[in-house]
Amino acid sequence: MIRLATVIDAFEADFLAQYRHTLSSDHLRALAAMKHCRTHASPKMLAECSECNHRSLVPHSCGHRHCPHCQHHESQQWLERQLKKQMPAEYFLLTFTLPAEFRALSWAHQSVIYDLLLRSAWETVNTFSQNDKQLQGVPGAIAVLHTNTRPLEYHPHVHLVMPAAAVDAKNRRWRTKRAKKGRYLFNHKALAKVFRAKMLAGIEAAGLSLPGRYPTTWVVDCKSVGAGDKALIYLGRYLYRGVVREQDIVAFDMANGGQVTFQYRDAKTQRMERKTVSGAKFLWLVLQHVLPKGFRRARNFGFLHPNCKSLIALLHVLLKYVPTLASTEIKERPPIVCPCCGAAMKIVQTRLRSLSGPMPTPVVARGDR
Repeated sequence: MIRLATVIDAFEADFLAQYRHTLSSDHLRALAAMKHCRTHASPKMLAECSECNHRSLVPHSCGHRHCPHCQHHESQQWLERQLKKQMPAEYFLLTFTLPAEFRALSWAHQSVIYDLLLRSAWETVNTFSQNDKQLQGVPGAIAVLHTNTRPLEYHPHVHLVMPAAAVDAKNRRWRTKRAKKGRYLFNHKALAKVFRAKMLAGIEAAGLSLPGRYPTTWVVDCKSVGAGDKALIYLGRYLYRGVVREQDIVAFDMANGGQVTFQYRDAKTQRMERKTVSGAKFLWLVLQHVLPKGFRRARNFGFLHPNCKSLIALLHVLLKYVPTLASTEIKERPPIVCPCCGAAMKIVQTRLRSLSGPMPTPVVARGDR
């Protein structure tokens, strides 16, 4: 496996020479963090074996949310939280796409447009749910912003995973939608029209100029995903770990100007494809998807909002439903294994910056953790 830190170390100078004028402080912070992730330059943790008392210094991960080497445990925690909120209804995956003509505007005003994308997508499905004869209430949705295609090109869009159900608080009703012919939630063309209107109104309200030309027909995809667990696993895969897995960086060559080859699964053919670009271009493909500091790319709306824990628990009791967690996907944090005896090691001290000299005396936290 080729580490992203290794690629950054090899091509950082070329990357900065070509793309520095397009980089923000968020990009530079992400680049610096991922470059030193779990390297000799990162702070160290002192680990002690629970059996033989052997002690080792282990490098810290950078903890950056876009680093493909970090945040695995956080991804698992997010997925577990979402699966605990599952409801007894058919789930749908909706994808709201911003046309290519708006990408320059989106890049120039990322926080505004990304937030507007998430809110417009939710407001659209909320409107449809309120007006639907079978639902007539507030739905619940899990929304995730993606800015990339599988080949890592810039392509802002929002995924919503939502059950075909709604809560009517006024009449204290729980309603689900059951289509008579096939699996159906809302008409995708009607969704696209309302989404387009909300986005255009939001852009103008923010004081931004619309592109000179843009399509009158936008694209919204709506498809059934059964119980929703597989769709959530898909969305959570890159939620905290950047846009490319290190396993998918298959080769890099310093000769011929420096090239990097990565693989991805083609969305149409479902076959693994390979793409080779210069080292500087590869780093740009990765770093252009770094989000503005503090921006939340995953949000819960409606009755799936974090403030609705009591309501979700009540619905589970009334509907006699116990969510089934995907146990094969929910994994515990892997232990640090002692190189001497193979037993599990525990962290007794963190953030050690000394790379030489005597082994520091362990400082054991309360609870021996």
